[in-house]
Amino acid sequence: MTMSDGATIASHFEDAEQQREAGLMGMWLFLATELLLFAGLFGGFAIYRGLHGDAFAAAARHLDLPLATANTVILLTSGLSMALAERMAHAGAPQLARRWIAVTVALGASFLAIKGYEWHHEYSEGLMPLLGLAFEYDGPDAAQAHLFFDFYFAMTGLHALHMLIGLAALVLLWMLGRPRAGLQPDRYIRQVQITGMYWAFVDVVWVFVFTSLYLLRS
Repeated sequence: MTMSDGATIASHFEDAEQQREAGLMGMWLFLATELLLFAGLFGGFAIYRGLHGDAFAAAARHLDLPLATANTVILLTSGLSMALAERMAHAGAPQLARRWIAVTVALGASFLAIKGYEWHHEYSEGLMPLLGLAFEYDGPDAAQAHLFFDFYFAMTGLHALHMLIGLAALVLLWMLGRPRAGLQPDRYIRQVQITGMYWAFVDVVWVFVFTSLYLLRS
C-alpha cells in the first residue's frame, strides 16, 4: 500500500503509525532479550563480588580507570550525537542526520580503539586468562582474581561485540542517507529511531559495566 505522501505500508498494517509502532515494539522486545543476556552476567558477577569482595576489589585496581573514564565520556557523547541525528531525521533534514551519524560512528570507533589498546596492555601484563594464555597476577588470591578477569573480558567483550553490530547499522544508515539513495523518508526516520534505541542500550550497558568493574574497587 502506498500513501499519498509516498510512504509505503506493508499489507498487514492498517496505516503508517501502526507500522512504526510495530517496528518499535519489535526493537523493544529484542532489547529485552539482550537485557536478559547481560543480566545473567551482571548477576553472576554480583554474586561472586559478594563472596570475594576483597579479592575482586584488588583485581579491579589493575584496570586502567583513566582510560575507562575517557571511554565513558566518548560513549555518552556518542549517545548525544545519535539523539541529534534522530532529531534531524524527524525534522526532515536527512543530510544533517547523516552528519551526526558520522560523528557517532567516529566516536564509537574511537571507543573500540581505546578498548583494544586497554586489552593489549592487559595482555602484555599477563592478565588475559583466555585461550590458554598464562595468567600472571602479582596480587593476593590469584584464583579469585582469575575469576574477576574472566568476568571482565566476558562483559567487555560482549559489549564490544554489540558495539560492532551497532556501528555496522550506523554505517548502513549513513550510506542510506545519501541523496537519491532510494529510501523513503518515513522508513529512514523509523530506521534511525530504531538504531538510536539500540545505541542507547549499548550506552546504558556500558555505564553498568564501568560501574561494576572499574568503580567498585574498595
